[in-house]
Amino acid sequence: MSPKLKNTTSIHRFRLWPTLIVLTLLLLAASVTAALLGIAKIPSSQLLSSPIFLQLRLPRILLSILAGAALSVCGAAYQSVFRNPLTDPYVLGISSGASLGASLAILFGLQSHIWGIGLCALATALITVWIVYRIASIGNRLHTTTLLLTGVCLTFLITAVISFIMVLRQDKMDSIIFWTMGSFASASWFDIAVVAPVVLIGICVVLYFAKDLNLLLAGSETAKSLGVEVEKVKRILLFFTTLMIAFVVSSCGVIGFVGLVVPHCLRLILGPDNRRVVPCSILGGALFVLLCDTLARTVLQPSELPVGSLTALVGAPMFIYLLYKNKKKY
Repeated sequence: MSPKLKNTTSIHRFRLWPTLIVLTLLLLAASVTAALLGIAKIPSSQLLSSPIFLQLRLPRILLSILAGAALSVCGAAYQSVFRNPLTDPYVLGISSGASLGASLAILFGLQSHIWGIGLCALATALITVWIVYRIASIGNRLHTTTLLLTGVCLTFLITAVISFIMVLRQDKMDSIIFWTMGSFASASWFDIAVVAPVVLIGICVVLYFAKDLNLLLAGSETAKSLGVEVEKVKRILLFFTTLMIAFVVSSCGVIGFVGLVVPHCLRLILGPDNRRVVPCSILGGALFVLLCDTLARTVLQPSELPVGSLTALVGAPMFIYLLYKNKKKY
C-alpha cells in the first residue's frame, strides 16, 4: 500500500469513532429533548413514570429513530448499487410506490392491520424498483440520467394515481393524505413491534454487504473480477432495502430525502468507504428524522407540521445543488 493511501485510510479510521460517539451523544440529547417537549409539560423527575411519555412520546421517538435509520441506510446502499450520489428511495420513486400500496390497502379496508398495509406497500415498492431498474438498464450498465428521470416520472405518475383514488373515495382522503405527507402522530408500541424487526434485519444485511458495496462502486465488471456475485448481491440488497422502506412507509408515510442528505454528508466527512458510511448513517438518519419530527410537533403547537415537509425543505435544495455540481457528469 502506498504511503499516501495508507495515510488517507488511517485518517478515515481516526474520524470514524469520534463521529460515531458524537452522533450517539447527539441522538441521546435529542431523544431527551423530544421527550420533554410538547403541549403537556412533564417534569424531568416524573418523566419515566408519566403515561404521556410511555404511551405517546416514547413510541413516537423510537419510531422516528427506526424510520430515519432505515431510510438513511437504504440511501447509502442505493448510492453504491446504482453508483450515483443522487439516488435515494424518494428520488427513485420507491417511497411513492410503497405509498401507493398503502393507499390501496386503505381503499380496500385493510388499514385495520398493519400487516395488510405493509404487504401491499412491499408489493408496489418491489414493482416500482423493478420498473426503474429495467428501464434504466442498458446491457449490464445503469444509465444515470434514465435512472433519475424514470424515478421522477414514476413519482409523478403514482402521485396522480393516489390523487385519483382520493377523489373517488373522499371518505378515505384524510387517511391517504397521512401516508403521502408523512407523520409519526399515530405511532404506537404495535408499530414498533412490527417495524423494528424488519429494520434491524435490513440494516444487518446492508452492514454485511458493506465491503461488496465498496466494490460495486468500482463497477460491475471490476466487482465480478474480485469475486463478487454482482447480480445476487444487488437482488438481496434491493429486496431488503425495499422491505425496510415498505414497512417504514406503512407506519409513518412518505418521508423524503433522508437517504439523500445523510449519507452524502457523511461521505464528505468519512470518505467513500461504506464500512464507515453505513454505521454512521444509522445514527445520522435517526438523529435527522428525530429532530425534524420534534420541530414538526412543537413549532406550531397545538397544530403539527408534516415531518415529510421539513425533510424536503432540507433535502430538495441539496438535491438541486448536487445536480448543479455534477451536471457535467450527466
